[in-house]
Amino acid sequence: MDVQRTPRSSAANGVHASRPERDFDRVIETSIPFRLDRLRWSGFHTRIVLALGITWILDGLEVTLAGALAGALKESPTLRFTNFDVGLSNSAYLAGAVLGALGFGWLTDRIGRRKLFFVTLALYLTATAATAASWSVASYALFRFLTGAGIGGEYTAINSTIQELVPARYRGWTDLAINGSFWLGAAIGASSAILLLDPALFGPDHGWRLAYLSGAGLGLFVLVMRMWIPESPRWLMIHGYPEQAHAIVDNIEKSATGHVQDPALPKIRIMMRHHTPLREVAHTLFTVYRRRALVGLVLMIAQAFFYNAIFFTFALVLTDFFGIAANQVGWYILPFAAGNFLGPLLLGRLFDTLGRRAMIALTYGVSGVLLAMSGYLFSIGALSAQGQTIAWMVIFFFASPAASAAYLTVSESFPLEVRALAIALFYAIGTGVGGVAGPALFGALIDTGSRHSVFAGYLFGSALMVVAAAVAWRYAVAAERKSLESVAPPLAFVE
Repeated sequence: MDVQRTPRSSAANGVHASRPERDFDRVIETSIPFRLDRLRWSGFHTRIVLALGITWILDGLEVTLAGALAGALKESPTLRFTNFDVGLSNSAYLAGAVLGALGFGWLTDRIGRRKLFFVTLALYLTATAATAASWSVASYALFRFLTGAGIGGEYTAINSTIQELVPARYRGWTDLAINGSFWLGAAIGASSAILLLDPALFGPDHGWRLAYLSGAGLGLFVLVMRMWIPESPRWLMIHGYPEQAHAIVDNIEKSATGHVQDPALPKIRIMMRHHTPLREVAHTLFTVYRRRALVGLVLMIAQAFFYNAIFFTFALVLTDFFGIAANQVGWYILPFAAGNFLGPLLLGRLFDTLGRRAMIALTYGVSGVLLAMSGYLFSIGALSAQGQTIAWMVIFFFASPAASAAYLTVSESFPLEVRALAIALFYAIGTGVGGVAGPALFGALIDTGSRHSVFAGYLFGSALMVVAAAVAWRYAVAAERKSLESVAPPLAFVE
């Protein structure tokens, strides 16, 4: 084992001799980051992608159901939603995701990534099953809020884990591919909506309830897959568990190469700590890394408004402006989901080769310009429902990797001790500013019945994306193929 401790006075540091593994404020030398980054791609990493990517499938399922079921909720004899109610309940989901990300993000950095996997998933399972039993607009909005809280907590733990377990040369593509799997969930949600909203099979107040129950069923499958994912060795070595950290890395190396790697690798020296005080977190994010924080905020706000405003009201545009029946909306979501999934999959490797700055600026800029162009065609009535769907499919081929790159940028730009909370904070601010208001705003614009009013909303979203592209090109960090510790040294790092 390549852990070397630098002796210190136990009395001086308040360390109890009976708990040697948790001797906080002790300096150790470790090669864990180099061992993890040196690994080639293996079955272990593939299993990580599958086990973590399925969470975004859940989120995609939830968001798509919310959009595809909008018509059914309006036709429900129990709920009788208006367009405003649809937008409000979607905003409640996003508000829950914001608060869940903040609360669980703080806990993720404090008690570890793995523990939060199960807490947040349990909340999601309970809340989404309860949504199926909603009896009023208020109860539906409450359960959507709690479902969002579970998903928001998942974002922080999982994005942190991706960064800390995947070798540096694969990190960009892996992060984008996992986040892009959201759209597999969207396809499942759309397919479920087509079947469950068929009036020949289910009554108007039963199909949408069964759709939410299908999400809870998928969540149980995720619970089983989570059992074997290890805690982040990087988190363990800083928080007083170096022996456990090295045991996990040993097992990963044996799985990937058949043996433990040569211990004669570079080492870093760190001082173990119990937790990072919030004052130090704030100083790190907004003083030490002020420019990176600005980039993260701009990227998050732009993509949150762009995505949530458009996608949450996707069904309303089709039903109100193109006359598409509510039970047929799923057919239009399927090609839209395909474009969103293929974007990160096909463009993701360029983030590791051409680089972060170039690809973030490109994807944000192109998607913003294309939205403005298609919005104009929509405003003059030049697009059919099929033409509008094709336009959105092309736009979000670029917007999907752009949105995923926002999470990638935030999760690799800050030190390990504050990584999960940074993801949570920037996601919360971005979603709070751009996402929560977006669906309600677009719901109100659609209610006017004016294509020009909706076009104004599209132009605003387009402008946000173009501004974000310029900011990324000027200030984003070139983190491609670099170790996390070289991009942002741990706060516990000792010279």
